[in-house]
Amino acid sequence: MVRHFLDLMDFSNEEVYKMIDLSRKLKRADKLGACPKILEDMSLGMIFAESSTRTRISFEVAMTKLGGHGLYLRPGEIHLGKSETVKDTALVMSRLLDAVEIRTCEDEDIAELAEHADVPIINGMGTYLHPVQCLCDLVTMSEHLPEGKELSDITLTFIGDATIYENVGTALSHILPRLGANFIYAVPEGYEAEESFYAPVQKAIEEGGGTFSIMHDPVEAVKNADYIYSSVMWYEGFDSDREKRTKDFLPKYQINEELAAQAPDHAMFMHYLPAQRGYEMTDAIMDHERSLLWDQAENRLYGEMGLLVYLLEPLKKKASAEVKAQETARIETWIAENM
Repeated sequence: MVRHFLDLMDFSNEEVYKMIDLSRKLKRADKLGACPKILEDMSLGMIFAESSTRTRISFEVAMTKLGGHGLYLRPGEIHLGKSETVKDTALVMSRLLDAVEIRTCEDEDIAELAEHADVPIINGMGTYLHPVQCLCDLVTMSEHLPEGKELSDITLTFIGDATIYENVGTALSHILPRLGANFIYAVPEGYEAEESFYAPVQKAIEEGGGTFSIMHDPVEAVKNADYIYSSVMWYEGFDSDREKRTKDFLPKYQINEELAAQAPDHAMFMHYLPAQRGYEMTDAIMDHERSLLWDQAENRLYGEMGLLVYLLEPLKKKASAEVKAQETARIETWIAENM
C-alpha cells in the first residue's frame, strides 16, 4: 500500500519508533561501510521550489547509499503548475518514479500531488510543517537521551516563534506530547498563533499524555529542559521583518551562556539550521560540547534513509533469481538474433 509522508502525525507512535530504530540501524551499518542496497534500482524525484542545503544533499545521498537514485527537479526545468497541472505532473511522475519529495511554500501543491500520485509523496518542507526535520530530530534526541530517560520522558523548550510560520516547532509540538513528552514554547508577546492553530496539540495530549505550554519568560521555560531548541530569528525573503524581530527577540530570547546557566547541567542545544550566528544563538552555544547542531545535520541523512526504506521497501518489485535469469536470457537472445 502506498503511504505518503505529509505529516508525522499520520503515523502511529509505534511506527514513529520503528522509523527511528531503522534510521539508527542504517546509520550503524553505514558507519561500518556495510549499508545494504535496499532500494537498488529505485528512483526518488526531488522537487525544490525553495533553496536548500541539508534537505537537498541528504535525500540524494540517502538514495545513493541505499542503492537507488535521487533526481533533482527544479521549478523552471519541469512543468509543475505552469504548462501542466499539478495533477498531470503527479500522474506522469507516478509512472516514472518510485517516490517524490517536494520542498515548497505552496502547501496546496504538496496536498494535490499526494491526492493524485500513485507513489509516496514526501513533504520535504511546507509552510506549515517540516515533518522530515522533525523525524530526524527525534533520531538525534534518541541518541542523546538524558540518563534514565526515554523520549516519552523528555522536556524540550523551543525558543523563538509559536506562529504558523515556525514549521519545525509546529511539527515537534504535535509529536512530542503524543509520545508523552513535554513541549514548551518560550516566545515574545505577540508571537503566538490563534488558539485554533493549536487544536492538533490538544488532540496529541489526549492521545499521549504529554504536555504543551507557551511561556514568555525564557528563564522559567528552560529550568527543567533536557533540550533547548532555537529557530531562525527571521526568515529568508522576509528581510523587512529583520529590524522588528531583532528588537523583539534580543537579548531576552537568545540562547546564550547566561540563559543556558539557568537550565539543568545536562541540557543540550538544538537548531535545525541554517543559523544566524550571534542572533538566535551565540557562537559559544552553537559550538558548545552539548551542542547537537551538527548531529542534527548529519542525522538528516540517516533519518531520511530510515524514512525512505520504511516507505519504499514494501513497494519494491521482488523478482526471484529464477525469474531474473529467465528475463535476462530472453532479452539477451533477442539482442543476439536481432542486433
